[in-house]
Amino acid sequence: MWWAEYALLPGGLVRGCRIEVAGGRFTRVLPGGRADGATRLPGVILPGFANAHSHAFHRALRGRTHGGGGSFWDWREQMYAVAARLDPDAYLRLARAAYAEMALAGVTAVGEFHYLHHGPDGRAYDAPNVMSDALAQAAAEAGVRLSLLDVCYLSGGLSAQGARMPLAGVQRRFADADADRWAARVTSWRPAAGVTVGAAIHSVRAVPREALPAVVSASRGRPLHVHLSEQPVENAACQAAYGLSPTAVLAAAGALGVQSTAVHATHLSAGDVALLGASRTTVCLCPSTEADLADGIGPARELVDAGSPLALGSDQHVRTDLMAEARSLEAHERLRSWRRGRFRPAELVAALGAHGCLGVADAGSIAVGARADLVAVRLDSVRTAGIDPAQVVLTASAADIDTVLVDGNLIVAGGVHVLGDVAALLRAAIEPLWTSR
Repeated sequence: MWWAEYALLPGGLVRGCRIEVAGGRFTRVLPGGRADGATRLPGVILPGFANAHSHAFHRALRGRTHGGGGSFWDWREQMYAVAARLDPDAYLRLARAAYAEMALAGVTAVGEFHYLHHGPDGRAYDAPNVMSDALAQAAAEAGVRLSLLDVCYLSGGLSAQGARMPLAGVQRRFADADADRWAARVTSWRPAAGVTVGAAIHSVRAVPREALPAVVSASRGRPLHVHLSEQPVENAACQAAYGLSPTAVLAAAGALGVQSTAVHATHLSAGDVALLGASRTTVCLCPSTEADLADGIGPARELVDAGSPLALGSDQHVRTDLMAEARSLEAHERLRSWRRGRFRPAELVAALGAHGCLGVADAGSIAVGARADLVAVRLDSVRTAGIDPAQVVLTASAADIDTVLVDGNLIVAGGVHVLGDVAALLRAAIEPLWTSR
């Protein structure tokens, strides 16, 4: 039994709310209920956050790649260098620490866009899904739910003239021989209970057009995610290769729809927006990454108005603060439009709780029968003192999160994760990746 000073329920913010949990579900939600015998939660409670786009191993890049100049493509070479150094044990240590940091930021479920599949030379491990096993174990130990979005990655990209490029270097770790063998590996994996197995198309650069229908077919009934139009170069190369935009290529292959999520969707035409909206494809924005990599600002308001739900991700983890990502979504819209209030606080909270795009439809609200995920955000910090609790998402940071429940399990209490010193875990996982070069 829990009692909250304020709670954001499906009908809006209430003051004083008694919440009862059993079997990992909310069994009673009583606005105005008494605190007698219940554990008091400070501040305002929100539904648990869904980090809809994560590359766990990118956490090792924070504070290592931001000081110089260059472009997304220069950053990618540094990312490849880290990917080349990871084995299953190092991957477990890094992902466990990264997921624990997410839990401290209110994340109760993570969508891991997983393409680091094979050994350093590209040959499969004896256990072909051992890197997936590492991620599943990491999430279990950190206490967050995992939707593992296994990425189909088949080629090295498209040239500016639209020619298909061969795999090179560390890309061989990412790739399966073809879409059928990718599908066979994914469907052979038997993760622990509680892990959702989804699929992903890395991009139209990395999966040839003729292979897309096989990926779509193999992903039927699962969430399907794809990097989309993150860079103008991608759009130009796709146009040169196929005479179509990346969105149009995906639409023709049947890759758009209510089970699909387009990540970034930064450089879109009006026709692309219409295709995504009409198909009700979710769009996952990652504002801190899109800013850090100088990607640009996508048409978020237009996508919502066209019919696409929004989700949020921390992607390369330049910061792990989903409320800050939500604020950046609104701030970027203000910069684009010269208008304030492009997204209401309730819309931002909905994007924070977009568990449906991770294949989990019964999370993301504090309601009877829903999964018992919640985040208690303090209202007495220097950031939140004196605010209207209904606007907490526009002011609070990850540092203000006091309590996190995932499926009824207490993962964070008093701002401390059950694993203890998460900073020490991060340091121990990351520093060897740079000192062992």
